[in-house]
Amino acid sequence: MRLGINLGYWGAGMDADNLAVAQEADRLGYDVCWAAEAYGSDAPTVLAWVAAQTERIDVGSAILQIPARQPAMTAMTAATLDSLTKGRFRLGLGVSGPQVSEGWYGVKFDKPLARTREYVEIVRKAMTRERLSYEGEHWTLPLPGGPGKPLKLTVHPEREHIPLYIAAIGPKNLEQTGEIADGALLIFPAAEHLEATALTHIRAGREKAGLTMDGFDVCPTVPLALGEDVTGLADMFRPYTALYVGGMGSRKQNFYNQLAQRMGYEKEAAEIQDKYLAGDKQGAAAAVPHSLIDSTTLLGPVERIADGMKAYAEAGVTTLTLAPAGFTLAERTAALRAGVEAMELAGLA
Repeated sequence: MRLGINLGYWGAGMDADNLAVAQEADRLGYDVCWAAEAYGSDAPTVLAWVAAQTERIDVGSAILQIPARQPAMTAMTAATLDSLTKGRFRLGLGVSGPQVSEGWYGVKFDKPLARTREYVEIVRKAMTRERLSYEGEHWTLPLPGGPGKPLKLTVHPEREHIPLYIAAIGPKNLEQTGEIADGALLIFPAAEHLEATALTHIRAGREKAGLTMDGFDVCPTVPLALGEDVTGLADMFRPYTALYVGGMGSRKQNFYNQLAQRMGYEKEAAEIQDKYLAGDKQGAAAAVPHSLIDSTTLLGPVERIADGMKAYAEAGVTTLTLAPAGFTLAERTAALRAGVEAMELAGLA
């Protein structure tokens, strides 16, 4: 199992520290540094900035928003970043959710699986540097009846095949991800539920494509907080968990709430959502079970974190991406170093 670092969104109040965190992860031997985007900072700019000031660590988008860009533009961005970084770029994609897709990008959130499949097919075809033509339900290239003609990518990426990941939560998306991608970006992963909530579906997709799990990167993001008071550390993540389980999406369409239900928290997920959508964010946070937080994070002293890492490795995780908690650079870099120490203690380094 390898280690990654997730910087989250740029502009979250820790911009100067983020670069230092990425550089420390590079020095410590972390495998990949991910950056996110939604409706604030964009990922490619951040990744270019980080890559220019690191030496070995890969940089990856977790995620590039599918509704934000035409697929050919994403192929251009991926090829450019791969060229600039000398082969250190990983392309993570996701459809986002209906609020962001329709509210920010003005793109209807319909048929997300079909759109993702077509998007990946176009990106991969463009990356071959053959003349691009495509006929699908959502994209047709060139547009029929006009002056457009098939064009080919002019920039040369460092590699012919750039690793492509998809952010997936639901069973159908996970299955399709196993079929068409090189890796899955997961969130709120519980080691004891990983087989049922994710790997069973990914494996079905791999089998559908005539593939095995060999070479497929199971890559969850897991918050990490270092300390002795596990209960107190877990309480730090109550607002974060309540936001996703209760407020990320509508009552009918919240993928994170559905995931919590699949992990056995049906009643609790409903209560969190009811309170959050009613405006009671504190009540929603208080309703988050400690066990839900504890099973989807790495909390405590190094020895306890090592046990958690071992459980993730045994469950099938191949790249464990850490989101180190802390309000200062010293706290976050200490968490990074604890991650490496825990890996060694668990015998996984």
